[in-house]
Amino acid sequence: MKLNFFKSIFKENNSSTLLESTLIKNIKKLSDSDNLFVYENITIYHLSKKIFIPLLILDNYRGIYLFEYKEWSFNELKKASIKKASKQDSSKETLAFQKVHEFIKIKLDNLPNKEDINIFNFLLMQNLNTDEYEHLDFTFRKLLPKSRIIFNDMSIDDIEEKLSTDIKKNNTLLDVKTIMGSLLGQYTMLKDNGDFVICRDEQIGFLEQKLENIIVLNTPPSSGKTGSILLKAIVEKLKNPTLKIIIMQVTSFASSKLKDKLLNTLEKAKIELTVDDIEIITPLDLINKHLKKLNKAELEVILHIDAKLMKDNFKVADLILCDDTNLLPFLFIEYIKHIQKKSYLILVQNYFDKSDNATTYHLSKNFRIDKQKVIFKESNPHAKALQLIDKLLETNQAKDILVITDNLRKKRLAEDLEFFIKDKVLLLDTSKSYFEQDIDGLKLISYNQIAGMESKFVILLDTCASSTNEVHYGVGLSTDTSYVVFDKETEDIKELKVSFENR
Repeated sequence: MKLNFFKSIFKENNSSTLLESTLIKNIKKLSDSDNLFVYENITIYHLSKKIFIPLLILDNYRGIYLFEYKEWSFNELKKASIKKASKQDSSKETLAFQKVHEFIKIKLDNLPNKEDINIFNFLLMQNLNTDEYEHLDFTFRKLLPKSRIIFNDMSIDDIEEKLSTDIKKNNTLLDVKTIMGSLLGQYTMLKDNGDFVICRDEQIGFLEQKLENIIVLNTPPSSGKTGSILLKAIVEKLKNPTLKIIIMQVTSFASSKLKDKLLNTLEKAKIELTVDDIEIITPLDLINKHLKKLNKAELEVILHIDAKLMKDNFKVADLILCDDTNLLPFLFIEYIKHIQKKSYLILVQNYFDKSDNATTYHLSKNFRIDKQKVIFKESNPHAKALQLIDKLLETNQAKDILVITDNLRKKRLAEDLEFFIKDKVLLLDTSKSYFEQDIDGLKLISYNQIAGMESKFVILLDTCASSTNEVHYGVGLSTDTSYVVFDKETEDIKELKVSFENR
């Protein structure tokens, strides 16, 4: 088992930031071991406080190793004597301040078996070798015992031996993901089923990405894109609390779901931010903010970009993160580029494309691609949908089924299903909040409502009347199987089949 490094997570201009060297490279190689996990240059937050740690190693049989980094050379130390500072921990053979230990223990307080997570301290001496240490003043050697120092002439085997010598091995295997997820809450993603997972390397790379005027995040379906932009907003707010941040979701339904996820993420991470620190709104909300400033009538349903909006300077946020841009009108994207021309903008799209005048970042992993099935059915769409629903309900619950179709068929299906099945049939109104409506039943939506939805089974009808982006997005909403039902195979259907056969 191996976790890759979190490299220079905030790239702070910090004198204690870990620098690349032969010694550091040797320590990193320890992660090739079955039980050692190496994290460098990490910041741990708890409420309004934070600590920066140049190097942390988690041994899932022994506990946490903290490393302090010193550039002291033999010439600087050979005539020096030192004494323990009053604020240092007085426990035996310890180097780090006690408050760092207490900080970490608070972060781990709610974990089961937390008493098995021991914390040890070591000093990295990049410019001092083992022999030179023996010639230092005894006060130095007394305060900083040899057993707790990693010298620049130590091999990988020497380092591994020092980390394990005289440190008791636990019988209980520590849960690495749970421990590091608790310490690095700002890099821990909340899944829809309530579980938390540490971000993978490419997501962390995006979170580390320096803000620029325009960043385009290209993603496949089921890549964790929405969770990634939520964490990006959290990370940027932690780095700069004065930053005004807006996340845009296509519908009020999706917006309210993300607000709930933000609240749960902050509670889990124990970070002193609130849901008010990051504003989550819809494109319609954004335009109405601008119209209100111009004393113009606000919009109710349909997005319309008034010509004056494209000429007026409107500073609404330092950073806007716009999710699902491929589901939004082109003119709206041009509009937010206009109002953010002197600020920061992150555009998230569900296809791979290099955009002009923008830094492009990619999330390549689709978490469902190995599990998800896509089945094409050539038949009368209405009759086949009823048949599929009847069959699925033999072994599944109604809430596991989502049907995407046009508005006319949606109403007809709802009427027929009321007599066809005993379960609840819901015509979702995504202009309303997630919390305002009952979602515990079979759901019927149209293609302009698909943002932020998910279901075990998805049935897509009337695909020819919808855009390629909408159909691909809709197919990606299933965690198990998507059924594409059509009455006649067209060129679009053929291309769709090929694209999913070649995934």
